[in-house]
Amino acid sequence: MSQQTSLARFQAYLLAYEQKNIDDIAAMLASDVTLRDWKICVQGKEAALAETRANFAAAQSIQIDILRVYESASAVAGELRIMVDGHIELFVVDAVDFNAAGQISAIRAFLGRGDA
Repeated sequence: MSQQTSLARFQAYLLAYEQKNIDDIAAMLASDVTLRDWKICVQGKEAALAETRANFAAAQSIQIDILRVYESASAVAGELRIMVDGHIELFVVDAVDFNAAGQISAIRAFLGRGDA
């Protein structure tokens, strides 16, 4: 695996997502990546990028705050607060797996709720 830690790769992915930088995200994804959330499940880099592009097109702005992180050598789970267009607040847990080359091999996102 590359020298960069799983946490650093996870943070780089979230920054690219927040900046809606599809080129940086494409460079991070493995060709056989799986992307799954509460609405979709797709396999392969092109399908994952198509879903990401659709998310970017639907939002004028995305702000991601990392609330908690759990890290292993080849995976990270992060509890995130995502603000879309300044008024849509989502609480999500992203579980991201990395392959031996340090590329993202799976992203699984789970929708939650904020603290009461």
